[in-house]
Amino acid sequence: MVADVAIADQSAGRDDRRRRTILAAAERAFVRHGFHASTMQDVAVEAGMSPGNLYRYFPSKDAIVAGLCEYDQEEMASDFVDLAAAGDVVGAIEQVLTKRLVEEPRERLQLMVEIWAESARNPVIASIQSKIDAVVRERLLATVEAAKRSGAAAPGIDVDFAVRALMTIGAGLFKRRGLEPDFAGEVEVAVAVGLIRTVFRGLAQPDAAAEGPGARR
Repeated sequence: MVADVAIADQSAGRDDRRRRTILAAAERAFVRHGFHASTMQDVAVEAGMSPGNLYRYFPSKDAIVAGLCEYDQEEMASDFVDLAAAGDVVGAIEQVLTKRLVEEPRERLQLMVEIWAESARNPVIASIQSKIDAVVRERLLATVEAAKRSGAAAPGIDVDFAVRALMTIGAGLFKRRGLEPDFAGEVEVAVAVGLIRTVFRGLAQPDAAAEGPGARR
């Protein structure tokens, strides 16, 4: 019985490593050919395997995107754990932005932009992206609340406004990093941190027009 469990664990480990190898190959294929134009054959060639073997791990391109998002969420979860535990929340946000916008390869952000574009055409991808956005919003909400408790954010800060501001800043920077070849990461992160500090101090407030009947609260 113990031997059977050990063999099963080894097999699961091999499958997980193989899936990660395929996902890394898919990232390269999507960046090279464009997400919309890429085929499962392109991914198989990039991974150095037969299409039949590829389909054993991922039955469709949508399944590959789901896998990419799953592993990205694992990294994101780690980032948010660090944010919630940080004494200097804004400083921790700066570290996350630096990692994503300066240290990581630009190709990863290019792929993110490709997936965003595909979500406008593909309801399956749109559903995946919507779930990720919901998770990001939920964890940013917890981060801002933690900042209020620690004194890193003003006690009267509009939490919903702060979360929306953070999402807008982050999405804009990620898009620009993916699309602009001369993107100056360190400069742009410094600008973002200045804006975020303004929000956390309660110096930036929602416009009165956003408080109307159609405003989302």
